[in-house]
Amino acid sequence: MPDLSFLVESAEAVRNAASPQIAFKVRVNNAGQEAIHSMALRVQVQIEPTRRRYTDAEHKNLEELFGKPERWSKSLHPLLWANVNLNAPGFTGNGVIEVPVPCTFDFNVAMTKYIYGLEDGDLPVTLLFSGTVFYARGAGLQIAQIPWDREARYRLPVRAWKEMMDDYYPNSAWICLRRDVFERLNQFRSRNGFSTWERALEQMLNQIDEVKA
Repeated sequence: MPDLSFLVESAEAVRNAASPQIAFKVRVNNAGQEAIHSMALRVQVQIEPTRRRYTDAEHKNLEELFGKPERWSKSLHPLLWANVNLNAPGFTGNGVIEVPVPCTFDFNVAMTKYIYGLEDGDLPVTLLFSGTVFYARGAGLQIAQIPWDREARYRLPVRAWKEMMDDYYPNSAWICLRRDVFERLNQFRSRNGFSTWERALEQMLNQIDEVKA
């Protein structure tokens, strides 16, 4: 029976994709002697915040997610990035597969808030593998399940994610609003004759600053 292990060798942004993606290049090694025909993989990608250090500025940026730094020993927990399903080609001995992971710039998503709150350094990522492997035995094919304990860790440079988002969304960010809040904002924009959402929001913020002053 195949005995598979996984190692992330590199990761980079997918060029000219319809939406932001980072592709992880993963080397798969079979410690057994069987020729692998193909694999139907399920890959869960998690971020592990406990595996890095944080600056004072990052502590402040991440309070919304994890609370005050003195609580982080209990509040830091893995963040789900994505679940990916893919069919991988066969190999003998070892081979390299590519795991494309979609990225979102939606600030209602914890993963986006977390990465945006980091100044620099690495993003600790774990890929958890499961699924089915099809392998040759004699003149036929056999099927085996990939054990749930198969995983691979990687440290993705934070700048790689941020540079990719700058390419897709230059000088911009995405927020999601409740429908009733959007309607109020739209009425404010229309009532004041603003042609852009930015101008409407700037005017509202200026009014708040004037009141505080």
